[in-house]
Amino acid sequence: MRASISAKKNPSEGTIGPYTLEQFKELAIKFHGYPAPGILIGGAMVALAQSKLPQGTLFEALVETSKCLPDAVQLLTPCSTGNRWMKVLDLGRYAVTLYDKFTGEGWRVHIDEKRLEAWPEIRAWFLKLKPKKSQDTARLFQEIEEAGEGYLAVQPVQVNPMWLGKKETGNIAICPVCGEAYPAAHGAVCRGCADGEPFERSLRVL
Repeated sequence: MRASISAKKNPSEGTIGPYTLEQFKELAIKFHGYPAPGILIGGAMVALAQSKLPQGTLFEALVETSKCLPDAVQLLTPCSTGNRWMKVLDLGRYAVTLYDKFTGEGWRVHIDEKRLEAWPEIRAWFLKLKPKKSQDTARLFQEIEEAGEGYLAVQPVQVNPMWLGKKETGNIAICPVCGEAYPAAHGAVCRGCADGEPFERSLRVL
């Protein structure tokens, strides 16, 4: 695939995928709790990547951050953490790739910092140049609506074969420590007992 990077010069303003910006904000409130800038921007990123895939492609998603962007994927595509069509690798980069689940051919979208010069409030938010209390929230949302895809870069990629296909759970074992079921491939005991649980158990079981 070609290694070019491009984005639309004159994006449709005020829409995210099949939704108006206001409709997407309502979806974000119901799903995410707040129409955060990250989820609105993430929506534009997901919509751009999806627009590059051939019609009818069965695709999966690879997200490079755990913040906001995975929720945009789940709002706009069939990919979710539950059906395992979305992989979240917290690489610390605000980027998403949608790719053919069989061939691995796909499109990666990220925020192009150089293109943010035209959108100072988005730039200040993205690069954390201002404390949250000093952000001009109204201006930030206005810039997100006006910019559309104008600060996004999209690039064809080939996803590594290790990320293709669904990994089967395999046989189930009963942990000899906690007595709960877990994938036998994880080892002699479950990972919670092996690595430490993120909580302290009460002796009382209801």
